[in-house]
Amino acid sequence: MNMPAIKTEPATAIVAPAAAPVATPVVTMTPNRPPRAEKYLKMAKETAVRVVPPLIVIALLMLFWELVCRRTGSALPPPSKVFNDTKELIFDPFFDRGGIDKGLFWHLSASLQRVALGYSIAAVVGVALGTLVGQSVWAMRGLDPLFQVLRTIPPLAWLPLALAAFRDGQPSAIFVIFITSIWPIIINTAVGIRNIPQDYRNVAAVVQLNPLEFFGKIMIPAAAPYIFTGLRIGIGLSWLAIIAAEMLIGGVGIGFFIWDAWNSSHISEIILALFYVGIIGFVLDRLIAGLGKIVTRGTSAG
Repeated sequence: MNMPAIKTEPATAIVAPAAAPVATPVVTMTPNRPPRAEKYLKMAKETAVRVVPPLIVIALLMLFWELVCRRTGSALPPPSKVFNDTKELIFDPFFDRGGIDKGLFWHLSASLQRVALGYSIAAVVGVALGTLVGQSVWAMRGLDPLFQVLRTIPPLAWLPLALAAFRDGQPSAIFVIFITSIWPIIINTAVGIRNIPQDYRNVAAVVQLNPLEFFGKIMIPAAAPYIFTGLRIGIGLSWLAIIAAEMLIGGVGIGFFIWDAWNSSHISEIILALFYVGIIGFVLDRLIAGLGKIVTRGTSAG
């Protein structure tokens, strides 16, 4: 028996409509910044660590000085008497009554001008001679013994010779500053030049740098930490030399101010002047050290 054929339709798959793309949120990571109050608190703590210990030491020293010098028969005045005796100089450093009767600002300014001129000349000449001695074996053999002998001569020993040559106190004082501060600059520059790595010299030979380019691009940057060490020593010696020289040449200057105060038996004025001398010497050293860090990008001694 024949069964009727059943006609079937091809099955079609039911496709669900594609879902719309879902936007994924973008998460941005922001750095975890401490609150402003915590930032300022951290800065205050760092400042306190640096400032508080010296202040405590100074306060203890002042207290000891006060207790020791308040006794009857003490040769030196206590800090309270120094302040009372020098109030005019402290609060009015700009007075000018003519001649050498001037405030401490003018004395310090005159000394700093002499130091700036003499030290600048010493820095230029010292770096040049140090480079020559460090680069040339013959120059080192010929000049280094002479430098070692001359640098041992005390600064004031040069003053009579300078006065005889220049016949004036101003250039004589500048010469004393120059001749005192130049030796550490020469010696440290020469050491820095001799310690330039040989690889630097080989690279300069490969790229065919001329002597001027080699000096500016290789020698000075490589020897800069040594150079600034010499410059720091030199600025300290300059400030020491001018104080001593001005005691003898006279005129306006902090050295002469100290000597004149001694002749007038004004011990409190001497102590005040010494305080200013120490502070300015410290500031000059910090300035050269800061400049060295900038030029050498932190490789020089701070």
